[in-house]
Amino acid sequence: YSLMIILPTLRISNCLKLQNQSGSDWPSLDSRPLPKWFDSAKFGIFIHWGIYSVPSFYNEWFWWYWKGSKAKDSIKEFMKQNYPSVKKYTEFAQNFTAGKFVPDDWATLFRESGAKYVVFTTKHHEGFSNWPSKVHGNWNAATDGPHQDLVGAMATAVRKQNLTFGVYYSLFEWFSMNYQEDKKKNYASNEYVKHKVHPQLLELINTYKPDVLFSDGDFGPSNYWNATNFLAWLYNESPVKDTIVTNDRWGTDEVHNKHGDYFCPEHEPINTITHKWENCITLDKQSWGYRRNMVDSDVLTVNEVLTMLIRSISKGGNLLLNIGPTADGMIPQIFQQRLRKIGKWMQINGEGIYDSRPWIFHKDGANNVWYTRKGKYIYAFVLTEP
Repeated sequence: YSLMIILPTLRISNCLKLQNQSGSDWPSLDSRPLPKWFDSAKFGIFIHWGIYSVPSFYNEWFWWYWKGSKAKDSIKEFMKQNYPSVKKYTEFAQNFTAGKFVPDDWATLFRESGAKYVVFTTKHHEGFSNWPSKVHGNWNAATDGPHQDLVGAMATAVRKQNLTFGVYYSLFEWFSMNYQEDKKKNYASNEYVKHKVHPQLLELINTYKPDVLFSDGDFGPSNYWNATNFLAWLYNESPVKDTIVTNDRWGTDEVHNKHGDYFCPEHEPINTITHKWENCITLDKQSWGYRRNMVDSDVLTVNEVLTMLIRSISKGGNLLLNIGPTADGMIPQIFQQRLRKIGKWMQINGEGIYDSRPWIFHKDGANNVWYTRKGKYIYAFVLTEP
């Protein structure tokens, strides 16, 4: 249950300082103004879709928990019972068909949800690329599984609905030999970054021109990822230099919650923070990827999502809500129902959401009332029934 009350007040103005072009050091990069669209959008949809949607068991880290150093007996037993002939994870690729994938239907649903941007997983920790990458290590959606450019199809469909398109990209890969060799050398060499990561990032940015780059899997210091040089190119020379935003996952050396256009803590800060941030949550509370044994009680309710949305924007954040489609390209009905109900609420209450800013108080003391402001108005969201 939530109720929005509009309260008139005096206009509070914000002043933005003009900044010089960003250089290749953190102070210069951090001086870049946040593109205005991101702070205004407030609500986005996240899509985790990869080979892990084929076994669709446990979560999107299935391969790691099957063959990695922290293998789980439950996954070994699942394989024995369900895929006794499958010995290699790569064999699952042939069943990642996307045969029922209709990108226009997805994008229409996302628009109906009230989201303003969509972030699509281009490559997760498994290393499978959802676009026809020409970079070394050619395991991708054009050569295996769907035999189509999933990233390109999604970008086109999303933009048809006047939504902003963004990409998720995992820097590291669990079983990349080059990455493991660099790690053994305590990241003194970065052959993996030079020959895989940066070429793929350049390929993604130049080909699809996304306005969000959600970096993840930054296991290694920022100088190993050559993060500042890449971000300097992104901000100064790339085709999306004036519009793109990226998060703070560019190294394990105190980059998180310190650098990047927005922080991505995967939890809600206690208080309002001055730097832009994003609360990233998943509808299936147990997994970011599709999970075959998901039940209704595992899925966030509409009220739970709206509560997180309101609390996040009241503290200056955005909300990025994740869904996991099936291997053949279907969005589970319960996810569709949730998104459409969220959209109906947004049609009524979006005035206090989009383009809003935090007020001087994000919450009313002991009462479950949360505030945003826009122009001369204050919006009060009552999250419990009066």
